[in-house]
Amino acid sequence: MQTAENRYRAFLNGDKAAFASLVEEYRPGLIRFVNSYVHDVHTAEDIAIDCFAYLLAHPGRYRFTSPLKSYLYTVGRSRAVDWLRRAKRAKTVPLEAAEEEIAFLYLPQDAAEQREKYAALYRAMETLPEDMRRAVTLYYFDELNYKQIAAVLGKSSKQVDNLLYRAKTRLRAILEEGGEAP
Repeated sequence: MQTAENRYRAFLNGDKAAFASLVEEYRPGLIRFVNSYVHDVHTAEDIAIDCFAYLLAHPGRYRFTSPLKSYLYTVGRSRAVDWLRRAKRAKTVPLEAAEEEIAFLYLPQDAAEQREKYAALYRAMETLPEDMRRAVTLYYFDELNYKQIAAVLGKSSKQVDNLLYRAKTRLRAILEEGGEAP
């Protein structure tokens, strides 16, 4: 399979299907990441679409010096922060709606026990500070490496390492306390 950068090069050379495959691959993760900022799934979807439109409208801005995924997430972060600045406050999604959304995104409908474990993990993640939650999401759900996460969050790799260590420690304590440890 081609790398994302090669598929984007193919798109720049006229292969429209290559761009469609990029959108299909990165859209769900980008939506989750942007949602961690704006706390509204529908707004996150709009911002994710805007990120891909930006990639289409400004093909020369991506210089191929970093992974395309990191670039998209950086654009997404910038767009989310701009949206928050304009909105002056973040809207929240009720926990029940978020649990349903998480269950729909990650698990098949017939895996009720597994969905409950993910819901418990999601509730525990909601207690983490924003930076820790974003680092965990980018590392474990979006599979970015420390360097890529550092670029997206504007932190050093060591700060990302510290955030992830502290987040795992807190999550373990929360889940064991609630009897929800896997």
